Amino acid sequence: MTTIGTESVPKLRRGVRLTYDRTRETHVLLFPEGVLVPNPTAAAVLELCTGDRTVSAIAEKLGARYSGVRDQDIIDVLTRLEDRRIVQWQ
Repeated sequence: MTTIGTESVPKLRRGVRLTYDRTRETHVLLFPEGVLVPNPTAAAVLELCTGDRTVSAIAEKLGARYSGVRDQDIIDVLTRLEDRRIVQWQ
């Protein structure tokens, strides 16, 4: 397991795609093993996991939209998604 810190750079794994499902009116993650419906917080984080932003940069960007965003919150969300093989680290 990777040690994740504020300077780690997450991205979606190959074969994983975040998209907006108009029928469900929510974001969905499509991957070879199935479909996952992330909560709005996780979807906001995943939209920024492009492989060119650090955890700190993601927290800063989300902090402009939401109050109280901390680096550790982002790390917690991404750790759970890494366990499900949704994200990987550069």
